[in-house]
Amino acid sequence: MIETDILIIGAGPTGLFAVFEAGLLKLKCHIIDSLPQPGGQLSELYPKKPIFDIPGFPSILAGDLVTNLMEQIKQFQPGFTLNEVADTIDKLDDGTFIVTTNKGTKHHANAVAIAGGLGSFEPRKPILEGLDFFDQNDRGVEYFVKDPEKFRDKKVVISGGGDSALDWSIFLSNVASSVTLVHRRNEFRGALDSVEKVQELKASGKIKLITPGEIVGFKGAEHIESVNIETNGETINIETDYFIPLFGLTPKLGPIANWGLDIEKNAIKVDNSLDYQTNIPGIYAIGDVNSYPGKLKLILCGFHEATLMVQSVYQRMNPGKKYVLKYTTVSGVDGFDGTRKEAEKQVVKAIE
Repeated sequence: MIETDILIIGAGPTGLFAVFEAGLLKLKCHIIDSLPQPGGQLSELYPKKPIFDIPGFPSILAGDLVTNLMEQIKQFQPGFTLNEVADTIDKLDDGTFIVTTNKGTKHHANAVAIAGGLGSFEPRKPILEGLDFFDQNDRGVEYFVKDPEKFRDKKVVISGGGDSALDWSIFLSNVASSVTLVHRRNEFRGALDSVEKVQELKASGKIKLITPGEIVGFKGAEHIESVNIETNGETINIETDYFIPLFGLTPKLGPIANWGLDIEKNAIKVDNSLDYQTNIPGIYAIGDVNSYPGKLKLILCGFHEATLMVQSVYQRMNPGKKYVLKYTTVSGVDGFDGTRKEAEKQVVKAIE
């Protein structure tokens, strides 16, 4: 049995930052995640993609943000149960919880914070004969761009009409030997500057744009060699090394949906007026997985929610005890590993 103060379900940026805020209150955290490494979607979907709305960072790669968060929480020694799914939850008579994973690992915690992002996610796959063969064992169909270098000097066909399709077409135009973007409509539903950038790259010959168009089949034996594209009433064939369909993700809460929580449109309703607690006392939901009036699915909003959540857990574990907030610039940060971070002491010296 793994014992902890706060059991966090989801090792994305919100869950990781919650470890830091909990550590400031001397609360121990353990994290469960279905992925084999921390970072959530930032590590799994777009580690090399820049993020522009993290305070203090004009631009930071998603993977680097995860690295920084892991470094920030290292002194608080969080535990990790990775590559396992939180399956069942039992509330004990004393108000604590036991959460068991799909592999039978049991966790005992005073509070549970669900920080599962969009939940478990699956790519929306086009309905194409032979797709299941080519999307396995590196045969040429990829749903995520985890490492752009994989496509260095390769022919790439991207299909989709949203931000991901536009962004990766732009990015890979400087990596791949050729990039073809296919969309079934002439209009794209992405950021205006991205649409204009693709237009520029098309004009300069760095991106081939086929609209309206739709992938209708593949050719190849053990690896994809070309795709068939239906456009303007005819079918054309384009050679490619990789086909990347980017039609978004299908989010699923998974077993958490059966925990008796108040769920609205695949998100968990919380009390945002206080502490992001769910309808079950002691269970919180923070980050993209929660829902409340005015909710914005931004990483920085998840950081805010995590901060208030741990304050509530502190009061839950220490009823009646007043916590005096101290800024880290004044109090410093004491890790569970004995390390201490603090500002340099002021020098008291007379000026002669």
